[in-house]
Amino acid sequence: MAKSEYFSSLSLESDVYALRTAALSPIALVDDLEARFEKIEPVIYAYLPEASRFKRLRRDARLLEQRYPDVDARPPLFGALLGVKDIFHIDGFATRAGTQVPPEAFAGGEADIVARLKQAGALIVGKTVTTEFAYFEPGPTRNPHNPAHTPGGSSSGSAAAIASGLAHITIGTQTIGSVIRPAAYCGVVGYKPSFGRVATSGLVDFSPSADHVGFFTADVASMQRVASAVIDDWQPTLDRPARPELALPLGPYLEQSSALAAFDAQVNKLRQAGYSVQRIPMFDDIEEINKRHQDLIAADLAHQHRRLFERYEPLYRPRTAALIRQGQAVSAQSLQAGREGGRELRQRLHQLMDQEGIDFWICPSAPDVAPRGIEATGSPLMNLPWTHAGTPALSLPAGRGTLRLPLGLQLVGRFGGDEQLLAWARAIEPLFAESQSGNGDGIHP
Repeated sequence: MAKSEYFSSLSLESDVYALRTAALSPIALVDDLEARFEKIEPVIYAYLPEASRFKRLRRDARLLEQRYPDVDARPPLFGALLGVKDIFHIDGFATRAGTQVPPEAFAGGEADIVARLKQAGALIVGKTVTTEFAYFEPGPTRNPHNPAHTPGGSSSGSAAAIASGLAHITIGTQTIGSVIRPAAYCGVVGYKPSFGRVATSGLVDFSPSADHVGFFTADVASMQRVASAVIDDWQPTLDRPARPELALPLGPYLEQSSALAAFDAQVNKLRQAGYSVQRIPMFDDIEEINKRHQDLIAADLAHQHRRLFERYEPLYRPRTAALIRQGQAVSAQSLQAGREGGRELRQRLHQLMDQEGIDFWICPSAPDVAPRGIEATGSPLMNLPWTHAGTPALSLPAGRGTLRLPLGLQLVGRFGGDEQLLAWARAIEPLFAESQSGNGDGIHP
Protein backbone atom coordinates (compact mmCIF):
# COMPACT_ATOMS: atom_id res chain seq x y z
CA MET A 1 0.00 0.00 0.00
CA ALA A 2 1.42 3.40 -0.96
CA LYS A 3 1.87 6.12 1.59
CA SER A 4 -1.44 7.82 2.28
CA GLU A 5 -1.97 11.32 0.91
CA TYR A 6 -3.46 12.24 4.29
CA PHE A 7 -0.41 11.29 6.37
CA SER A 8 2.11 14.00 7.10
CA SER A 9 3.72 15.66 10.10
CA LEU A 10 4.82 19.04 11.32
CA SER A 11 8.27 19.36 12.86
CA LEU A 12 7.84 21.08 16.20
CA GLU A 13 11.58 21.41 16.72
CA SER A 14 12.37 23.08 13.39
CA ASP A 15 9.20 25.17 13.24
CA VAL A 16 9.51 26.50 16.78
CA TYR A 17 13.17 27.37 16.17
CA ALA A 18 12.14 29.30 13.07
CA LEU A 19 9.25 30.96 14.90
CA ARG A 20 11.33 31.96 17.91
CA THR A 21 14.07 33.44 15.72
CA ALA A 22 11.56 35.23 13.43
CA ALA A 23 12.64 33.22 10.40
CA LEU A 24 9.00 32.15 10.21
CA SER A 25 6.00 34.21 11.28
CA PRO A 26 3.02 32.70 13.10
CA ILE A 27 0.74 34.17 10.43
CA ALA A 28 2.64 32.37 7.64
CA LEU A 29 2.40 29.14 9.62
CA VAL A 30 -1.37 29.60 9.99
CA ASP A 31 -1.66 30.27 6.25
CA ASP A 32 0.10 26.98 5.49
CA LEU A 33 -2.09 25.16 8.00
CA GLU A 34 -5.27 26.51 6.42
CA ALA A 35 -4.28 25.22 2.98
CA ARG A 36 -3.65 21.73 4.34
CA PHE A 37 -6.71 21.85 6.60
CA GLU A 38 -9.02 22.50 3.64
CA LYS A 39 -7.68 19.39 1.90
CA ILE A 40 -7.38 16.99 4.83
CA GLU A 41 -9.96 17.81 7.49
CA PRO A 42 -13.08 17.04 5.38
CA VAL A 43 -11.81 13.45 5.12
CA ILE A 44 -10.13 12.85 8.50
CA TYR A 45 -12.44 14.82 10.87
CA ALA A 46 -9.77 15.34 13.53
CA TYR A 47 -11.38 18.55 14.86
CA LEU A 48 -14.78 19.75 15.93
CA PRO A 49 -16.22 22.22 13.41
CA GLU A 50 -15.55 25.92 14.04
CA ALA A 51 -17.04 28.56 11.73
CA SER A 52 -14.28 31.19 11.93
CA ARG A 53 -11.33 29.04 12.94
CA PHE A 54 -8.66 30.72 10.81
CA LYS A 55 -9.90 34.23 11.43
CA ARG A 56 -9.52 33.52 15.15
CA LEU A 57 -6.14 31.85 14.66
CA ARG A 58 -4.75 34.80 12.71
CA ARG A 59 -5.95 37.15 15.42
CA ASP A 60 -4.30 34.99 18.08
CA ALA A 61 -1.10 34.80 16.02
CA ARG A 62 -0.92 38.60 15.69
CA LEU A 63 -1.50 39.03 19.43
CA LEU A 64 1.25 36.51 20.17
CA GLU A 65 3.74 38.40 18.01
CA GLN A 66 2.76 41.68 19.66
CA ARG A 67 3.21 40.15 23.10
CA TYR A 68 6.73 38.90 22.28
CA PRO A 69 8.40 41.33 19.86
CA ASP A 70 11.81 40.49 21.35
CA VAL A 71 12.91 37.15 19.90
CA ASP A 72 15.13 36.49 22.91
CA ALA A 73 12.09 36.62 25.21
CA ARG A 74 9.89 34.25 23.24
CA PRO A 75 8.60 31.25 25.23
CA PRO A 76 9.62 27.65 24.45
CA LEU A 77 6.53 26.76 22.37
CA PHE A 78 6.13 30.13 20.64
CA GLY A 79 3.69 29.71 17.75
CA ALA A 80 3.33 25.93 18.10
CA LEU A 81 -0.01 24.65 16.81
CA LEU A 82 -2.04 22.90 19.50
CA GLY A 83 -5.08 20.62 19.36
CA VAL A 84 -7.02 19.97 22.58
CA LYS A 85 -9.14 16.89 23.24
CA ASP A 86 -12.74 17.97 23.72
CA ILE A 87 -13.00 16.94 27.34
CA PHE A 88 -10.73 19.83 28.43
CA HIS A 89 -12.23 23.22 29.15
CA ILE A 90 -10.78 26.17 27.20
CA ASP A 91 -11.84 29.75 27.76
CA GLY A 92 -14.00 30.79 24.81
CA PHE A 93 -14.81 27.23 23.67
CA ALA A 94 -17.71 24.94 24.51
CA THR A 95 -16.81 21.50 25.86
CA ARG A 96 -19.00 18.83 24.28
CA ALA A 97 -17.13 15.67 25.36
CA GLY A 98 -18.39 13.71 22.37
CA THR A 99 -21.92 13.52 23.77
CA GLN A 100 -25.44 14.80 23.19
CA VAL A 101 -25.67 15.86 26.84
CA PRO A 102 -25.85 19.68 26.80
CA PRO A 103 -22.37 21.21 27.23
CA GLU A 104 -23.56 23.64 29.90
CA ALA A 105 -24.21 20.61 32.11
CA PHE A 106 -20.48 20.12 32.68
CA ALA A 107 -18.96 23.54 31.97
CA GLY A 108 -15.96 24.62 34.00
CA GLY A 109 -12.85 26.75 34.22
CA GLU A 110 -9.96 26.43 31.80
CA ALA A 111 -7.84 23.31 32.27
CA ASP A 112 -4.49 23.81 33.95
CA ILE A 113 -2.58 22.05 31.17
CA VAL A 114 -4.26 24.22 28.51
CA ALA A 115 -3.30 27.38 30.41
CA ARG A 116 0.29 26.16 30.70
CA LEU A 117 0.58 25.43 27.00
CA LYS A 118 -0.87 28.82 26.13
CA GLN A 119 1.60 30.47 28.50
CA ALA A 120 4.38 28.54 26.76
CA GLY A 121 3.30 30.20 23.47
CA ALA A 122 1.08 27.59 21.82
CA LEU A 123 -1.74 28.63 19.47
CA ILE A 124 -4.95 26.62 19.78
CA VAL A 125 -6.08 25.18 16.44
CA GLY A 126 -9.25 23.88 18.06
CA LYS A 127 -10.96 21.07 19.92
CA THR A 128 -10.10 17.56 18.74
CA VAL A 129 -12.71 14.82 18.52
CA THR A 130 -13.12 12.47 21.48
CA THR A 131 -15.23 9.40 22.03
CA GLU A 132 -18.22 9.99 24.30
CA PHE A 133 -16.87 10.98 27.72
CA ALA A 134 -13.53 9.41 26.71
CA TYR A 135 -14.89 5.85 26.68
CA PHE A 136 -15.70 3.56 23.71
CA GLU A 137 -18.47 5.32 21.72
CA PRO A 138 -16.55 6.75 18.73
CA GLY A 139 -16.78 10.02 16.85
CA PRO A 140 -16.31 10.55 13.09
CA THR A 141 -12.49 10.68 13.03
CA ARG A 142 -10.63 8.45 10.57
CA ASN A 143 -7.10 7.12 10.41
CA PRO A 144 -4.86 9.27 8.16
CA HIS A 145 -2.96 6.17 7.00
CA ASN A 146 -6.17 4.63 5.69
CA PRO A 147 -9.49 6.44 6.25
CA ALA A 148 -11.33 3.11 6.19
CA HIS A 149 -9.74 2.30 9.57
CA THR A 150 -10.18 3.63 13.09
CA PRO A 151 -7.62 6.06 14.52
CA GLY A 152 -8.22 4.48 17.94
CA GLY A 153 -9.72 6.12 20.97
CA SER A 154 -10.60 7.86 23.05
CA SER A 155 -8.13 10.57 21.97
CA SER A 156 -9.09 9.93 18.35
CA GLY A 157 -8.83 13.41 16.93
CA SER A 158 -5.68 14.22 18.89
CA ALA A 159 -3.74 11.33 17.35
CA ALA A 160 -5.16 11.89 13.86
CA ALA A 161 -4.34 15.62 13.95
CA ILE A 162 -0.65 14.88 14.50
CA ALA A 163 -0.59 12.11 11.89
CA SER A 164 -2.19 14.35 9.27
CA GLY A 165 0.02 17.39 9.92
CA LEU A 166 -2.75 19.51 11.45
CA ALA A 167 -0.95 20.28 14.72
CA HIS A 168 2.49 20.19 16.32
CA ILE A 169 1.15 19.11 19.72
CA THR A 170 -2.13 17.63 20.85
CA ILE A 171 -3.45 16.82 24.30
CA GLY A 172 -5.19 13.56 25.13
CA THR A 173 -6.12 11.53 28.15
CA GLN A 174 -5.64 7.90 29.08
CA THR A 175 -7.83 5.97 31.51
CA ILE A 176 -7.08 2.57 29.96
CA GLY A 177 -5.27 2.99 26.63
CA SER A 178 -6.48 6.24 25.09
CA VAL A 179 -3.09 7.80 24.34
CA ILE A 180 -0.80 4.87 23.63
CA ARG A 181 -3.24 2.92 21.42
CA PRO A 182 -4.26 5.77 19.04
CA ALA A 183 -0.64 6.88 18.83
CA ALA A 184 0.27 3.38 17.62
CA TYR A 185 -2.64 3.18 15.18
CA CYS A 186 -1.78 6.58 13.70
CA GLY A 187 1.99 6.14 13.60
CA VAL A 188 2.90 9.01 15.95
CA VAL A 189 4.54 9.37 19.35
CA GLY A 190 2.17 9.19 22.31
CA TYR A 191 3.28 9.78 25.90
CA LYS A 192 1.37 9.07 29.10
CA PRO A 193 3.22 10.57 32.09
CA SER A 194 3.38 9.01 35.52
CA PHE A 195 0.02 9.28 37.27
CA GLY A 196 -0.38 12.75 38.76
CA ARG A 197 2.64 14.25 37.00
CA VAL A 198 0.26 16.47 34.96
CA ALA A 199 -2.74 18.01 36.72
CA THR A 200 -6.18 16.89 35.57
CA SER A 201 -7.98 20.02 36.75
CA GLY A 202 -10.35 21.51 34.19
CA LEU A 203 -11.41 18.39 32.35
CA VAL A 204 -14.59 16.34 32.28
CA ASP A 205 -13.49 13.53 34.57
CA PHE A 206 -13.86 9.90 33.60
CA SER A 207 -12.06 8.22 36.49
CA PRO A 208 -10.10 10.43 38.89
CA SER A 209 -8.45 7.23 40.13
CA ALA A 210 -6.97 6.48 36.71
CA ASP A 211 -7.19 9.54 34.42
CA HIS A 212 -3.81 10.59 33.00
CA VAL A 213 -3.22 13.67 30.83
CA GLY A 214 -1.01 12.77 27.88
CA PHE A 215 0.41 14.21 24.67
CA PHE A 216 0.95 13.41 20.98
CA THR A 217 3.78 14.68 18.78
CA ALA A 218 5.51 13.58 15.59
CA ASP A 219 8.76 12.57 17.31
CA VAL A 220 10.39 12.13 20.71
CA ALA A 221 12.46 15.33 20.59
CA SER A 222 9.23 17.28 20.23
CA MET A 223 7.74 15.36 23.15
CA GLN A 224 10.72 16.26 25.33
CA ARG A 225 10.26 19.93 24.45
CA VAL A 226 6.58 19.80 25.40
CA ALA A 227 7.15 17.90 28.63
CA SER A 228 9.95 20.18 29.78
CA ALA A 229 7.80 23.25 29.09
CA VAL A 230 4.69 22.21 31.01
CA ILE A 231 5.55 19.61 33.66
CA ASP A 232 6.65 20.91 37.04
CA ASP A 233 10.15 19.90 38.23
CA TRP A 234 11.05 18.38 34.86
CA GLN A 235 14.75 17.47 34.96
CA PRO A 236 16.13 17.15 31.44
CA THR A 237 18.76 14.48 30.84
CA LEU A 238 21.45 16.40 29.05
CA ASP A 239 23.83 13.51 28.33
CA ARG A 240 23.19 10.59 26.01
CA PRO A 241 21.74 7.93 28.30
CA ALA A 242 23.62 4.77 29.15
CA ARG A 243 22.32 1.78 27.23
CA PRO A 244 19.37 0.53 29.29
CA GLU A 245 18.43 -3.00 30.24
CA LEU A 246 15.14 -3.92 28.56
CA ALA A 247 12.65 -6.65 29.42
CA LEU A 248 9.51 -8.01 27.84
CA PRO A 249 6.73 -9.46 30.02
CA LEU A 250 6.19 -13.10 29.07
CA GLY A 251 2.87 -14.79 29.71
CA PRO A 252 -0.87 -14.22 29.33
CA TYR A 253 -0.58 -10.42 29.14
CA LEU A 254 1.67 -10.55 26.08
CA GLU A 255 -0.47 -13.28 24.55
CA GLN A 256 -3.35 -10.78 24.31
CA SER A 257 -1.56 -9.44 21.21
CA SER A 258 -2.26 -11.02 17.84
CA ALA A 259 0.81 -9.42 16.24
CA LEU A 260 3.57 -11.17 18.17
CA ALA A 261 5.54 -11.98 15.01
CA ALA A 262 5.85 -8.25 14.37
CA PHE A 263 6.80 -7.67 18.01
CA ASP A 264 9.49 -10.36 17.76
CA ALA A 265 10.89 -8.49 14.75
CA GLN A 266 10.99 -5.28 16.80
CA VAL A 267 12.81 -7.09 19.61
CA ASN A 268 15.31 -8.57 17.15
CA LYS A 269 16.02 -5.12 15.74
CA LEU A 270 16.81 -3.89 19.25
CA ARG A 271 19.09 -6.86 19.91
CA GLN A 272 20.89 -6.36 16.60
CA ALA A 273 21.57 -2.79 17.71
CA GLY A 274 23.22 -4.08 20.87
CA TYR A 275 20.38 -3.84 23.37
CA SER A 276 19.91 -6.59 25.93
CA VAL A 277 16.29 -7.74 26.15
CA GLN A 278 15.35 -10.06 29.00
CA ARG A 279 12.25 -12.27 28.85
CA ILE A 280 10.60 -12.07 32.27
CA PRO A 281 7.41 -13.96 33.25
CA MET A 282 4.95 -11.26 34.27
CA PHE A 283 1.22 -10.61 34.76
CA ASP A 284 0.08 -14.18 35.36
CA ASP A 285 -2.90 -12.48 37.04
CA ILE A 286 -3.72 -10.25 34.06
CA GLU A 287 -7.39 -11.27 34.00
CA GLU A 288 -7.73 -10.19 37.63
CA ILE A 289 -5.91 -6.91 36.89
CA ASN A 290 -8.14 -6.26 33.89
CA LYS A 291 -11.31 -6.81 35.90
CA ARG A 292 -10.10 -4.78 38.86
CA HIS A 293 -9.28 -1.82 36.63
CA GLN A 294 -12.56 -2.08 34.73
CA ASP A 295 -14.54 -2.09 37.99
CA LEU A 296 -12.50 0.85 39.27
CA ILE A 297 -13.12 3.09 36.29
CA ALA A 298 -16.77 2.03 36.00
CA ALA A 299 -17.41 2.95 39.63
CA ASP A 300 -15.66 6.28 39.19
CA LEU A 301 -17.63 7.08 36.03
CA ALA A 302 -20.91 6.20 37.72
CA HIS A 303 -20.04 8.51 40.60
CA GLN A 304 -18.96 11.37 38.34
CA HIS A 305 -22.20 11.10 36.32
CA ARG A 306 -24.65 10.27 39.09
CA ARG A 307 -26.66 13.50 38.66
CA LEU A 308 -26.16 13.90 34.89
CA PHE A 309 -27.14 10.32 34.16
CA GLU A 310 -30.28 10.60 36.25
CA ARG A 311 -31.33 13.67 34.28
CA TYR A 312 -30.05 12.87 30.77
CA GLU A 313 -29.92 9.07 30.62
CA PRO A 314 -31.67 8.85 27.18
CA LEU A 315 -28.94 11.04 25.68
CA TYR A 316 -26.12 8.69 26.68
CA ARG A 317 -24.94 6.25 24.01
CA PRO A 318 -25.24 2.50 24.75
CA ARG A 319 -21.67 1.59 25.70
CA THR A 320 -21.28 4.59 27.97
CA ALA A 321 -24.61 3.92 29.67
CA ALA A 322 -23.69 0.26 30.13
CA LEU A 323 -20.42 1.16 31.87
CA ILE A 324 -22.23 3.57 34.19
CA ARG A 325 -24.74 0.86 35.12
CA GLN A 326 -21.86 -1.55 35.71
CA GLY A 327 -20.24 1.02 37.96
CA GLN A 328 -23.42 1.53 39.95
CA ALA A 329 -23.17 -2.12 41.01
CA VAL A 330 -19.52 -1.93 42.15
CA SER A 331 -19.23 -2.00 45.93
CA ALA A 332 -17.26 0.53 47.93
CA GLN A 333 -14.94 -2.31 48.96
CA SER A 334 -14.24 -3.21 45.32
CA LEU A 335 -13.60 0.43 44.48
CA GLN A 336 -11.07 0.71 47.29
CA ALA A 337 -9.50 -2.60 46.27
CA GLY A 338 -9.04 -1.21 42.77
CA ARG A 339 -7.24 1.86 44.03
CA GLU A 340 -5.03 -0.14 46.37
CA GLY A 341 -4.41 -2.73 43.66
CA GLY A 342 -2.88 -0.15 41.36
CA ARG A 343 -0.43 0.98 44.02
CA GLU A 344 0.42 -2.62 44.87
CA LEU A 345 1.03 -3.44 41.21
CA ARG A 346 3.36 -0.45 40.90
CA GLN A 347 5.32 -1.66 43.92
CA ARG A 348 5.49 -5.19 42.47
CA LEU A 349 6.81 -3.85 39.16
CA HIS A 350 9.49 -1.80 40.89
CA GLN A 351 10.58 -4.74 43.03
CA LEU A 352 10.91 -6.96 39.96
CA MET A 353 12.81 -4.27 38.07
CA ASP A 354 15.23 -3.92 41.00
CA GLN A 355 15.63 -7.68 41.29
CA GLU A 356 16.30 -8.25 37.59
CA GLY A 357 18.15 -5.00 36.84
CA ILE A 358 15.49 -3.79 34.40
CA ASP A 359 15.40 -0.15 33.28
CA PHE A 360 12.18 -0.35 31.28
CA TRP A 361 9.69 -2.76 29.75
CA ILE A 362 8.91 -3.18 26.07
CA CYS A 363 5.69 -4.62 24.65
CA PRO A 364 3.22 -3.95 21.83
CA SER A 365 1.36 -0.65 22.02
CA ALA A 366 -1.82 -2.35 20.79
CA PRO A 367 -2.89 -5.92 20.04
CA ASP A 368 -2.47 -5.32 16.29
CA VAL A 369 -2.80 -2.59 13.67
CA ALA A 370 -5.88 -0.36 13.57
CA PRO A 371 -9.04 -2.40 12.90
CA ARG A 372 -11.10 -1.67 9.82
CA GLY A 373 -14.16 0.57 10.32
CA ILE A 374 -14.84 3.45 12.67
CA GLU A 375 -17.66 1.87 14.67
CA ALA A 376 -15.19 0.78 17.37
CA THR A 377 -11.79 2.01 18.53
CA GLY A 378 -9.86 -1.23 19.17
CA SER A 379 -8.71 -2.96 22.34
CA PRO A 380 -6.75 -1.14 25.08
CA LEU A 381 -5.65 -4.31 26.89
CA MET A 382 -1.96 -3.90 26.07
CA ASN A 383 -2.02 -0.58 27.95
CA LEU A 384 -4.25 -1.47 30.89
CA PRO A 385 -1.79 -2.82 33.50
CA TRP A 386 0.61 0.09 33.03
CA THR A 387 -2.23 2.59 33.40
CA HIS A 388 -3.46 0.70 36.47
CA ALA A 389 0.01 1.01 38.00
CA GLY A 390 0.35 4.67 36.95
CA THR A 391 3.76 4.14 35.37
CA PRO A 392 4.98 6.35 32.49
CA ALA A 393 4.53 4.89 29.01
CA LEU A 394 5.42 5.98 25.50
CA SER A 395 4.40 4.58 22.12
CA LEU A 396 7.10 4.77 19.50
CA PRO A 397 6.27 4.30 15.78
CA ALA A 398 7.97 1.01 14.97
CA GLY A 399 7.24 -0.37 11.54
CA ARG A 400 4.24 -1.49 9.55
CA GLY A 401 1.93 -4.45 9.84
CA THR A 402 -1.03 -5.73 7.88
CA LEU A 403 -2.02 -3.45 4.95
CA ARG A 404 1.09 -1.36 5.74
CA LEU A 405 -0.69 0.16 8.71
CA PRO A 406 1.51 1.46 11.54
CA LEU A 407 2.71 -0.56 14.49
CA GLY A 408 3.78 0.88 17.82
CA LEU A 409 6.38 -0.24 20.35
CA GLN A 410 5.35 0.55 23.93
CA LEU A 411 8.10 1.57 26.36
CA VAL A 412 7.24 1.60 30.07
CA GLY A 413 9.42 3.01 32.83
CA ARG A 414 9.47 3.43 36.56
CA PHE A 415 6.93 5.63 38.27
CA GLY A 416 8.41 9.14 38.29
CA GLY A 417 11.15 8.18 35.82
CA ASP A 418 9.59 10.03 32.88
CA GLU A 419 12.68 12.03 31.93
CA GLN A 420 14.86 8.95 31.60
CA LEU A 421 12.16 7.06 29.67
CA LEU A 422 11.90 9.81 27.06
CA ALA A 423 15.69 10.06 26.80
CA TRP A 424 15.96 6.31 26.13
CA ALA A 425 13.08 6.47 23.67
CA ARG A 426 14.85 9.20 21.74
CA ALA A 427 17.97 7.02 21.50
CA ILE A 428 15.93 4.04 20.23
CA GLU A 429 13.71 6.00 17.83
CA PRO A 430 16.17 6.07 14.86
CA LEU A 431 16.26 2.26 14.76
CA PHE A 432 12.69 2.21 13.46
CA ALA A 433 12.68 5.35 11.32
CA GLU A 434 13.18 3.58 7.97
CA SER A 435 10.61 0.86 8.65
CA GLN A 436 8.07 3.50 9.70
CA SER A 437 8.55 5.64 6.60
CA GLY A 438 6.78 3.20 4.35
CA ASN A 439 9.73 3.11 1.94
CA GLY A 440 11.39 -0.09 3.13
CA ASP A 441 10.17 -3.58 3.85
CA GLY A 442 9.22 -2.49 7.35
CA ILE A 443 8.49 -4.79 10.26
CA HIS A 444 5.63 -7.06 9.50
CA PRO A 445 4.86 -10.76 9.57
